[in-house]
Amino acid sequence: MTGKKYVYLFVDGKAEGEGSWKELLGGKGAGLAEMTNLGIPVPPGFTISTEACVEFFRQGEQFPPGLWEQVLEALHRVEQAMGSRFGDADNPLLFSVRSGARVSMPGMMNTVLNIGLNDQTVEGLSRKSQNPRFAYDSYRRFIDMFGDVVLEVPHQKFEELLEKAKQRKGVTQDTELDAEDLQALVREYKALVERETGKSFPDDPFQQLRMSIEAVFRSWNVPRAVTYRRIHHLPDDWGTAANVQSMVYGNMGNNSATGVAFTRNPATGEKHLYGEYLLNAQGEDVVAGIRTPEPLDKLKEVMPRVYEELVEYANRLEQHYRDMLDLEFTIQEGKLYMLQTRVGKRTAVAALRMAVEMVEEGLIDEKTAVSRVEPEQIDQLLHPMVDPAGKYTVLAKGLPASPGAAVGKVVFSAEKAVELGGKGEKVILVRPETSPDDVGGMHAAQGVLTARGGMTSHAAVVARGMGKCCIVGCKELYVDEAAGEFRVGTTRVKEGDLITLNGNTGEVILGEARLITAELSGNFGKLMEWADRYRTLGVRANADTPEDAMMARRFGAEGIGLCRTEHMFFGEKRIDAVREMILASSKEEREKALAKLLPMQRADFVEIFRIMDGLPVTIRLLDPPLHEFLPRLDSEIEELAQTMGISKEQVRAKTESLREFNPMLGHRGCRLGITFPEIYNMQVRAIFEAACQVTKEGKRVIPEVMIPLVGTLEELQITKRNAQEVARQVMDEQGVQVEYLLGTMIELPRACLVAGQIAQEAEFFSFGTNDLTQTIFGLSRDDAGSFLPFYIEQGILRYDPFIVLDQEGVGEMVKIGVQRGRATRPDLKVGICGEHGGEPNSVAFCHHVGLDYVSCSPYRVPVARLAATQAALGKGRDATI
Repeated sequence: MTGKKYVYLFVDGKAEGEGSWKELLGGKGAGLAEMTNLGIPVPPGFTISTEACVEFFRQGEQFPPGLWEQVLEALHRVEQAMGSRFGDADNPLLFSVRSGARVSMPGMMNTVLNIGLNDQTVEGLSRKSQNPRFAYDSYRRFIDMFGDVVLEVPHQKFEELLEKAKQRKGVTQDTELDAEDLQALVREYKALVERETGKSFPDDPFQQLRMSIEAVFRSWNVPRAVTYRRIHHLPDDWGTAANVQSMVYGNMGNNSATGVAFTRNPATGEKHLYGEYLLNAQGEDVVAGIRTPEPLDKLKEVMPRVYEELVEYANRLEQHYRDMLDLEFTIQEGKLYMLQTRVGKRTAVAALRMAVEMVEEGLIDEKTAVSRVEPEQIDQLLHPMVDPAGKYTVLAKGLPASPGAAVGKVVFSAEKAVELGGKGEKVILVRPETSPDDVGGMHAAQGVLTARGGMTSHAAVVARGMGKCCIVGCKELYVDEAAGEFRVGTTRVKEGDLITLNGNTGEVILGEARLITAELSGNFGKLMEWADRYRTLGVRANADTPEDAMMARRFGAEGIGLCRTEHMFFGEKRIDAVREMILASSKEEREKALAKLLPMQRADFVEIFRIMDGLPVTIRLLDPPLHEFLPRLDSEIEELAQTMGISKEQVRAKTESLREFNPMLGHRGCRLGITFPEIYNMQVRAIFEAACQVTKEGKRVIPEVMIPLVGTLEELQITKRNAQEVARQVMDEQGVQVEYLLGTMIELPRACLVAGQIAQEAEFFSFGTNDLTQTIFGLSRDDAGSFLPFYIEQGILRYDPFIVLDQEGVGEMVKIGVQRGRATRPDLKVGICGEHGGEPNSVAFCHHVGLDYVSCSPYRVPVARLAATQAALGKGRDATI
């Protein structure tokens, strides 16, 4: 043989199912080779590598030079091992061709069974097996699968002919059709193929094999496989291997069967062989649901010896791979054959239980255990879920912005949500989009649904922080507030009607779906304790209220990395004082209004400092533009005017004067603190009065005052000088000294580039990666949802950069900021506090660039803790945009 090697026999060498072997042979091929070399009964065969598939597409869907010759050579070796010949009319050897990528993509690609059957070999198979029914059952299955997968004749058309055959016979099961019935069905199937394709069904076994291999390669790019890769962030250039394996038959009678087994229960994690099987069937019957499978425990009664063999092989393989495995098997006339072993998919509950119990059994160590549980699975454990076994009607689908599930009555305003929520009713707040004004309603609601917005829109960010289920960007949704309803197509949902949100999938469900809650078992605490032993990156929480702070501590946060003071302004009495301050026409009037806010802000900080005793609390001074606090609706403007004792025109004029074309880049952040220093002065006074009070109570307070949107050294110098002066005054008044840090939020590209200058004054940096992503990409996170999905679909971007940190662009700016800042101030504390702080790929990046901590919503803290541990242990994550 000359040229590149593409074909590998199962018996060729050991393949541990990891690393380069798995990349070359795919997970299925590597597993078949490994089982063969462990002495487990595997039907002989060979694997055509993923490299051959990649080259197949490179050559315009043609076999690369030398591939077919290697296939024929390997086929001859299998013939010798089996003692039969492919295409032989007297002693025929049949093959299956199955896909197998390097990671499991269950059901996404294609399979063809019984390759090699034609009108001559089917008679040979009938004589050899002395079972004509089995032979023609295999033949009709082959025509169906080959016709569907290779010739693109819809499977449903074959099913219709099968149903008619059963009706003629007066039976309900295909197993009740005899050999003559199946012979007639074969003739009908072949006639169908000729009608649909204009060509006779191919009867040359070698042509069948080649076409099947080509079809399996092409299935790498069928829509469902492409969609699956996009969802799971898998590269499009991996390709799939093709496994050509001699057939064994589960459809030879009631002493034959086919099935699927898991070495442990994939739903619960229980250590018990779990699965299903079908007597007198082939593999696709189990998957297709044509017949109802039997639980695997029943096989113990029907074929006890075979069952014991299966248990033995399952135990050997689990011990070998040290993980829960997904197995496929066939029983041919009482003899067991293993057709697949791969690491099994599992629920979050099962993953947690298996990881802990395998450590206790001595099968794996703690480091392996914390690497086994995906951080995203931890997130699922912390929220209620829609029962996956339930039946329900899906109305629409949006972006799953915050996980979990929620059931409640539809309401269309924050005020209504607060009103009904106060009476103990469960509500879902439905809005075209949310604003900071809706925070109270969001807090009162069980969940939030918006027609517009992206994964880091206001609704998404706030809901995640609250641990609320949230679906955003539901484009099918038309919210008609005036009519008190929303519409999806012709379906109208009125205020007060019940809906369910599935925040894990983005589904909007009509009516009340059943919810289930995963209990946080002792296994959760054990796993997180192990994770913290090996983690070097700190994890803090974004928390704006005492309730958030309590939740943060419960989930193991090591401080608060972002306390957004503006969210404290939306209480019932506070918003009036804020609006009075904004509408003031002089500094004196502003200070009078701010004096009303001071005790309220101070009380909030007192509670948060008490809860976070001994842990740092980073408090961001006011950031958003002032117009966000003013009413927009005429009724709200009129009500505010009456409260303030001024005219509606004055309120409207002030609102219009504050309106900006691009408020994200406008009069906000430190720019407000410089033009209206009394605002920041009030907030700093509230912080330090609270710090002094709690310090006197005997608790340790560690405030970190953060000035937002700094782009120049001079901005920080001015705001820092003012803050230090107020802090000094308060501590002198109280007779208490509080240690504190004063730093800045890095959210502008210029701030990254001049970080060395800014670090002359800043004692810490916190990268606000939400805004940094906006300013580097030139994107609005609230508007980009209209085209970002298209960019991802087209491969322009691999991830939504507001969900996964863009390492090449935004990440490079973060690196520059860290390096230049620490060149000036080596002990500079550096973290991030954008939504990326709870995303596992982004957390791994933060670990590798040397940040001190990440900060995320309280419910994401365990996720970040586990992701940081996995980064420290070298579990690679590729997050290149």
